[in-house]
Amino acid sequence: MLEPINVSIESLNLMTLAPMLIPIVGALFIIMIDIIKGGLHKSLYVGLSLLFLLLDFGSLMDASGVFAQNGTVMGLFDVMLIDGLAIISQFIIVGASMLFIPLALSSKRFHEFSYPEFFALFLFMISGFQFMVATDNLILIFVGLETASLALYTLIAMHNRDKSFEAAVKYFTMGALAAGFYSFGAMILYALTGSVEINQIAAVLEANKYADIAYVLVGVVFMLASFGFKLSLVPFHTWAPDVYEGASASMAGYMSIVPKIAAFVVAVRLFEFLVHSGIVWLEIVLYAFVVVTMTAANMWALVQTDVKRMLAYSSVSHAGFVMAAVLIGTTQANSALFLYWILFTFTILGSFSMLWISRQKHLPDYQRTDHSFDKFAGMIHTAPVAAVIMAVFMLSLAGIPPFALFWGKLYMISSAVTSGYTVLALIMALNSAIAGYYYVKLIVYMFMKDPIVGNDGNVYVANATLPLKTIIGIAVVGTIFAIIAVNPLLEFITSFVYNSGY
Repeated sequence: MLEPINVSIESLNLMTLAPMLIPIVGALFIIMIDIIKGGLHKSLYVGLSLLFLLLDFGSLMDASGVFAQNGTVMGLFDVMLIDGLAIISQFIIVGASMLFIPLALSSKRFHEFSYPEFFALFLFMISGFQFMVATDNLILIFVGLETASLALYTLIAMHNRDKSFEAAVKYFTMGALAAGFYSFGAMILYALTGSVEINQIAAVLEANKYADIAYVLVGVVFMLASFGFKLSLVPFHTWAPDVYEGASASMAGYMSIVPKIAAFVVAVRLFEFLVHSGIVWLEIVLYAFVVVTMTAANMWALVQTDVKRMLAYSSVSHAGFVMAAVLIGTTQANSALFLYWILFTFTILGSFSMLWISRQKHLPDYQRTDHSFDKFAGMIHTAPVAAVIMAVFMLSLAGIPPFALFWGKLYMISSAVTSGYTVLALIMALNSAIAGYYYVKLIVYMFMKDPIVGNDGNVYVANATLPLKTIIGIAVVGTIFAIIAVNPLLEFITSFVYNSGY
């Protein structure tokens, strides 16, 4: 007869679950309020969402203190993992979400914000991404990925414009394909090692001296394809421009940040031990992904006539740029990854927010798309403050000093040079120069062209509500004054990454 297993509550270390449970409780609370009394104003749900995100942020502060004292902490039968990567990435996820959700207080009648379900789904999505980054268990990563993705598909469709359903269906189709690839790759790795935990998989493969290298490579190919979809790496990027165009501009900016940082963390955990094991084939493939994604996305961005699609291709290029950290695989590179993405968060969310608040319900005759370059012609005359703010964001994305992303690019290229990837560093620098052209193109339209007849000037930031102006102001301050925070931020990130063994 089997003896019962006694498990103490202390051994489960439920503290590791707190950051994920808080947004779930918040989502259920919002749903219960709507059931009890429907038709309440959206400002209540925005306030509740912010409250639970603040509680989530506070729990992450506690977790970071525990990690600083005790190192990596395991919990819930060693399924949950609190280490430096998990804490920093969750700070980015929750912080970006706190910047995003007040945008719902727009004075414009955006369809999705009239539903409490939007805010509940949003909190469920955050919890899913947090589960992804706070574990090295392939099953729990999959559960977190699908929880977040299913909520995100619905949030895109709720925008309820002509291209929103098309965007949601495309994203769902590509997401389903990526989930299938992930499942198949995880199955192969489990069959080879008898474990679904990345650390155990690494230990078993190393102990066997990669005897079944052919099967390992097959599993890795499926995993690479899966994360290629999630990170929109070329050639798995085809969904990105259409989905960004169909989603609301602010949601497109959010999609550029949060889903990708979650996927990057899993990619770091999964691929870096394989790169360090000396699998040359994987190193070559990752090298190709980085170079082709950066270069091809920049080429496509050069020929776009719509600012939103240009920024979509731009975000693809940035993902390829940051993917170099997974290839390099050093503490310096991984620290540069998180620094880059924190600075990128301010810049890209600000850029897309500027597009979002200038959305028009009915397009004038001269304007081919909602965010065509023509719309911004002569903006310095019709909305000078908005033009200057947008120019700051564009200069930052181009990597012009002293704006935020210059420092992210500098540290990323520096990590490549330090690790001996000199050619890669040159390619990264060259792509940054190429990207500068299409960012400056928008500045030229705003500052050097005359306004096109028919532009009524009533669609720019001057008409935004106070919460929107506040969020854009925070993004501007973060973009301009990043130089002040770069060194302390990098030291904080490096200590957490180094103590996690990455």
